[in-house]
Amino acid sequence: MSELLQSTSEQQTREAARSMASSLQRGDVVALYGELGAGKTQFVKGLCDGFRVRDAVTSPTFVILNRYSGVDGRNKEIFLFHFDLYRVQSAEEIYDLGYEEFLFGNGICVVEWAERLGTLLPSRRYDVKIAFGEGADERRISIDRVE
Repeated sequence: MSELLQSTSEQQTREAARSMASSLQRGDVVALYGELGAGKTQFVKGLCDGFRVRDAVTSPTFVILNRYSGVDGRNKEIFLFHFDLYRVQSAEEIYDLGYEEFLFGNGICVVEWAERLGTLLPSRRYDVKIAFGEGADERRISIDRVE
């Protein structure tokens, strides 16, 4: 699966993610890539909307991990684990988080700044790259299924 989308607003970015949420299954990992301010957290908000998360979705830049409870397509509870690795400096910090429980668990794991995971990133995942476009609010979003 490979998809290229254009977004001209935060709402469109969230809509793209909401649409993607319907194809995600338990255990899936979504690796997010993009510069600071590109819209990674907006994308996470859209994924959470797709799973009907009721909590306010915020970037866990300082706490590194937020956990949200939502419901899947069969109306069963599912957890979304939202990592923001912007401040992570070493693999040891990632090990200290107990990353295996989340990356190889039964929920949906979404990782901002996924490149910081290096070889810890699962080989089976979705890569979502968000890049600035020409206009101030324009974004190019590519979604690739990696096997």
